[in-house]
This record gives sequence, structure tokens and C-alpha cells, in this order.
Amino acid sequence: MMRAEVPVDFDVIIVGGGPAGLAFARSLDGCGLRLAVVERQPLTALAAPADDGREIALTQRSIGILKELAAWRHLNAADMAALREARVLNGGSPFALSFDAGGSDKEGLGKLVPNHRIRHSLFSAVEGQKGLTILAGSSVASLRTDRHYARLTLDDGRPVTGRLLVAADTRMSHVRDQLGIRAEMNRLGRSMMVVRVAHDGDHHGIATEWFDHGQTIALLPLRERCSSFVLTLPSAEMEALAAMEAGALGRAITRRCARRLGEMRVLDRAHVYPLTTTYACHFAATRAALIGDAAVGMHPVTAHGFNLGLLGQATLARLIRDAVERGGDIASASLLRRYEAAHRLATRPLYTATNLIVGLYTDERPAAWVARHMTLRAGARLPFVRRTVSRLLMQH
Repeated sequence: MMRAEVPVDFDVIIVGGGPAGLAFARSLDGCGLRLAVVERQPLTALAAPADDGREIALTQRSIGILKELAAWRHLNAADMAALREARVLNGGSPFALSFDAGGSDKEGLGKLVPNHRIRHSLFSAVEGQKGLTILAGSSVASLRTDRHYARLTLDDGRPVTGRLLVAADTRMSHVRDQLGIRAEMNRLGRSMMVVRVAHDGDHHGIATEWFDHGQTIALLPLRERCSSFVLTLPSAEMEALAAMEAGALGRAITRRCARRLGEMRVLDRAHVYPLTTTYACHFAATRAALIGDAAVGMHPVTAHGFNLGLLGQATLARLIRDAVERGGDIASASLLRRYEAAHRLATRPLYTATNLIVGLYTDERPAAWVARHMTLRAGARLPFVRRTVSRLLMQH
């Protein structure tokens, strides 16, 4: 006997109203689909996101995606800083391995933009979008999917059904767990501090990644003589540092940076985040897909997590739009397999390489220090390595 068609509320249900979820909703604008974004935060928090201290290093490809989504025009140029070059340092060695965009690219590696500004720009882009419903202040209590549809029950008891479920709800994804998708999860026992600082020296638009004994430091160039200071330490050690008042913290940061840019003065509140990397064993299930950090939660050392999230949602949206144009199933098994294969190819090599880099450059044994110094020297002697890394920095 034929199964009766089940009425659905939406064509696509997106769980998570962060950058990946909102970008995906915007990517599907104009294709005639009924979309829903389920987000546990209230609508006011989506419309005016709080400053979380993080600066996002947007590659040229990500900038292009944000322009296509009409989100870029909602960003203020005064909030952006040019990223012209990146340098990697090892301990007290004066040697630096440098990456740039090449003399022919005047745009540089990309732009540094505050995370909360990007979130606001994406919300502004989807606000009032035809066919989009934002179910703010709601979370998913339970869900199930079958060959025909996805059914969710929200925390207030409301049932919501759709043809495709897309999880975009952080690297600790509750939806991923309920779908039965396992994830490689690495709790690093370290925490990351981000805080904006002013300094006497000129950064010249150069980002510095410094692997020092017992700590990893990144100095990300902001406008004028300001930088985002990013420090990675064991979590217990980070607690004491984060508890310092601004003056003492500025002096501690100056010492940790060996006065590389002169005296450091803290400009705002420091934010601390525990570090966990994740990689889902599958990016798709029956009538469901994972995007953003729900699929891949990168270590921040290569600053690629946000960019890979934008790339993944664009890949899935392109496949769905093609299916709509052909009159096909937007959640067919073959479509979801193509998405998974494409996004795994785009992310797995970089995820694996990043974890290897983190392992090598946080190993305090003397042999590891020698090995990473030799690695930097080898990279400097092989121009094609620098060019390849630079292309990765610009494209992902």
C-alpha cells in the first residue's frame, strides 16, 4: 500500500542561528523553499549580537561569499583591518616563516572583522527574507527522520516537520547526537584568551603566530596600532591570568610578547574559551546534513573554522538549488552524499594538518623544538610550499 504524503511545515529546517545557519538560509533565498531557523537565543540577541572578543580572519573567498549573500554591505569599513601577511615564529628564534598573497594581489590575504559584526550583518541580510521563519527562543527537545521527512519537537512542545533538517548548532551539536552521528572529539585541556590591545609599535598589517615554550600566541592586526591578542595556555594557568585587572594583564601580555610591539594596553574585557576540536564521522544522514562547527570544529591556530563553515553551507546550498531547478528531491541520498564528499575533501586535509601542527608546536620536548625549527626552515627553502599555504589562506 502506498504511504500517504505527510504535510510538512517547511522544506528546510535549520537548527542554529549562528553564522553558518544564517548564511545557509540566505544562500537559499529566492528558490521558492519554505525555510525555518530554530535558535535557542531570543530574537534580540540575533539582531544585536554581543561582542565576544573574537576577530575573524576572512579569506578572499569568504569575503566573496558574504558579498553574494548581500551581507558584506551591512559591515562598516571602520570595523575591518587588512591582513597583508602572516608570519610563524618558533620560541626565541629570530627566524620567521612568512606567507603573503604575492605581489600581484593588492587585496592581501583577507580582512579581520569582529565576529559579532559578521553575525549582525548576516542577520540583517536575512531579516524580512521571503519564505523564512525564525523560531527564536526555541530549542529541539527531540527529533526523528525517515525516508520522507524530518520531525522535530521543540522545547515548548510544538511539532515541526520538514523535508530536510540541517544542523548548524555548534561543535557540541545536540542535533548531531540525536541523529546518531559520532564525532572525533579532542578536548585539549587548554583554553584560549582573546583580548584587544593597543601598542606602541606598528604591526604593518602582519599577523604573527608565535609558538613559544608553554604558550601559543597570535597577534592579529587591527586598525592603527591595535591588535587582537590571542593566547593559548593550559586551562588551570589561564584562570589566574584572566582574573587580573586590566593594568596587570597588560603588563603580563607585554612580557609574554617579549615587547615585540612595545607596551601592551588592554582595551576591553578579556574572553576565555576552552579548546575542543571536533570532526563528524559523517556530514549527512537520512533527510539531514551537518554544516558549520556541527560538521567540523577547527583548532583556532589556522583561523579557518569560520571560513570552512561558510564554504560548507555554500556547497550544500548550491546542490539544493540545482535540485530545485531540476524538480528533484532537495534531500535525496545522492545529493547528501555529494555534499559530504565535497565538504570532506575541502576540510579533512586542513583539519588533519592543523592537528599535526598543534601537536608538533605544543610539544615541549627538546627534540620537538628542533623538529619544528627544521620544519620552518624547510618551508622557507621551498617556495612552492609557501605559495601553496598562501593559496589555502586566501581561498578557504
